[in-house]
Amino acid sequence: MLFTSEQRLDDGVLEREFTLGEIPGILWTPTSASAPASASAPVPLILLGHPPLGLRKMYPRLVARARRSAAEGFATATIELPGSGDRPRWPAAEQARADLRRAMDAGGPVSDEIVDALALPLVEKAVPEWQATLDALLSLPEIGGPVGYSGGVISIGIRLAVVEPRIVAAGLFAGSLVPRAIFEEAQQITIPLHVLLQWDDEGNDRQAALDLFDAFGSKEKSLHANMGGHTGVPQFAAEAAAQFFTRHLK
Repeated sequence: MLFTSEQRLDDGVLEREFTLGEIPGILWTPTSASAPASASAPVPLILLGHPPLGLRKMYPRLVARARRSAAEGFATATIELPGSGDRPRWPAAEQARADLRRAMDAGGPVSDEIVDALALPLVEKAVPEWQATLDALLSLPEIGGPVGYSGGVISIGIRLAVVEPRIVAAGLFAGSLVPRAIFEEAQQITIPLHVLLQWDDEGNDRQAALDLFDAFGSKEKSLHANMGGHTGVPQFAAEAAAQFFTRHLK
């Protein structure tokens, strides 16, 4: 892991951009743990998932989530997904997204073939990258775990929750474009889950999202549904997610 820049935000949070091989990422640490020589105890870590729109485009939302988590004493980190942002183009992924847009614009159902092409290769590439990033982050003296995962892509979150034992809790943004194979993996999840669903999300099939929640194997899982579209998440929903991680990571 190579840190390429750093800045102190106005609330004291230390933001550091890094690269891990060809993977760009950002790490935010709270004031209490931002100095490598800090005498304070290592802090827990939350991995911030996001859609494949590019870190620069997602930055305002990501840094807001990072600041909120830092206020609770958590470090947060995110990485650029394969084929997004400044990473090399991924023609197959671009074709899958174009096929999805055409299907949704036509108002018809999205086929399993499109969903598989959209999600499965991304999961196969992204999950090992997240795990390698986690290895590097946990080697830093100021970060000690436990570890949570927050956000999307939900198929990535599901796979990580199944295969990565260092992740002990996950907050997921409900989605419906989940391959059948990933849907089956959801039944293997045992960690606590906090799932956020926007009831009128124009990009999701509500019933499919509810079916996925029902499939999760966790004994502790909660569904938080709010009225409104994809970008209409109320402030109190973010506060509830923060409380979830405080319960399970501290």
